[in-house]
Parts: sequence; C-alpha cells; structure tokens
Amino acid sequence: MSRRRRQRNALAQNAEINVTSLIDVAFTLLVIFIITAPALQGGIELRLPETDIQPITAQDDPFIVSVDADGLIWIGEDTQVPRDEFRTALPRFLDLAGASDVYIKADRDARHGDVAFVKGIAVTEARNRGGGIWELMDPDTQN
Repeated sequence: MSRRRRQRNALAQNAEINVTSLIDVAFTLLVIFIITAPALQGGIELRLPETDIQPITAQDDPFIVSVDADGLIWIGEDTQVPRDEFRTALPRFLDLAGASDVYIKADRDARHGDVAFVKGIAVTEARNRGGGIWELMDPDTQN
C-alpha cells in the first residue's frame, strides 16, 4: 500500500508542464514571421515616371442616360423616357444632341435588369455612330 501511495505522490509532483520553452519557441517563430512577411509580399518594385500631363476630359456637354432606383430612365437631367419607348427615343435624342458617346449613370439601388436593358440599347446605338459607352461612377459610393 505504501508503494501505491508513493507512486501517486510521484505522479502528482511530475504532472506540471514546463511551458517556458514552448513560449520561447512561439516568440521565436513570431519574430521570424514578422521579419520575413514583407519579403513575401511579392511583386516588382517599379519607379514610375513623373509627368506633367493634363487629365483626359470628356466632351463639354456629355450625353447622359440615367437609371434611378425606381427603374425610371432619364435622358439628360429633365427628360424621362418610358421603358417601352427608350429603344426608339434614344437614337432621336442622340441625333438631336449630335453625340456619339453615351454616358450611363445608375443609382446604386437600381435593379440590374433595368441598367442592363439601358446599357444594351445604348451600346448598340453608340457603336452605330462610331462612339463608345461609358459608365459614370460617384467616387464616394464605389463600394
């Protein structure tokens, strides 16, 4: 019996784990990763040339087609065009404005289908006139 009691006491005394060396290894690895992390960023470091050019500007009076959150289509700031008439109205407005480029502006809450409808027709009309299509974005809401 005394032998069992002695073994239990011996086990109880040796049951503690020395974590000092474990902490040392963890901190060593942490330091290694902190030092090597910037080297793992990758990429090529470039020295880009500095220029004094002016930004590219659009035409003075851009032809803007807007789609609001309710799906309503606006040409310019004050002309609302019904969806079923947009396909025939857009070429007439482009001819009146003498424009070949179309700028599309959509509310962030506009349905994708409404914007895609407008964009599809606008792309076709702009290409027929040798122009392009551009999407206007508000830099404050590009999330």
